[in-house]
Amino acid sequence: MTRAQEWVLNIAFNRWQFNRPRYVGRLAESIRACAPRTLEEWEHYYFENVRPEGPLLGRDMREHLEEVARRLYVKISEQLRAEIEAITEEDCRSYIYDVVIRRTFEGYITEKKTIYEQLQERLGVQILPAPDEWDRRYNVDFYIPMGSRAVGLQIKPITYQQAPEAYRWYEWMHESHKRFQHEQGGKVFVVFSITEKGGQKRIWNEEVIGEIQEELRRLRLEAGV
Repeated sequence: MTRAQEWVLNIAFNRWQFNRPRYVGRLAESIRACAPRTLEEWEHYYFENVRPEGPLLGRDMREHLEEVARRLYVKISEQLRAEIEAITEEDCRSYIYDVVIRRTFEGYITEKKTIYEQLQERLGVQILPAPDEWDRRYNVDFYIPMGSRAVGLQIKPITYQQAPEAYRWYEWMHESHKRFQHEQGGKVFVVFSITEKGGQKRIWNEEVIGEIQEELRRLRLEAGV
């Protein structure tokens, strides 16, 4: 079997849910119950003990898996093939644009909004979107008003591969953030966000929460609040 064939089989197997317990049984639970030392032990245990949660498509599990395989082949040879043949060059062009432009932008905006909401909840203060001119002049996405002063926030979504180089953002934005502190009275904090497996987004540099709280305390003390 080639890698291309395995790729197609994997897509179809998962798409039509032939990997679910109703077709193949509870694999993770079953292999832990078996605790096999060899492939042969697991094979014997599977065919003797594991049953699908749906109807048995044959007299035993061997016949059942044969029927699952037949149904998988029908899906690939008929439905999947028809769908592939119906795709046009214009479909490919639209899809590439959609993934590269729209979905990437929407994902980026959603991640920044999610982290902004997490920050607001954890800090217990009002966080406001920065005016356009602040974004351009200071590289600031949001700010926390403190009377006549403000604390700036820059949210940067990064990947785990980019994390070791995250400090470079401080270098690139040093001058604009220094300008913000001089003109608006408070520091700017860069908050890096990471997307975990499963799509959950979290603050990567957790220590920044304490640093922001310390800056807010400083400004309150200076303002006599």
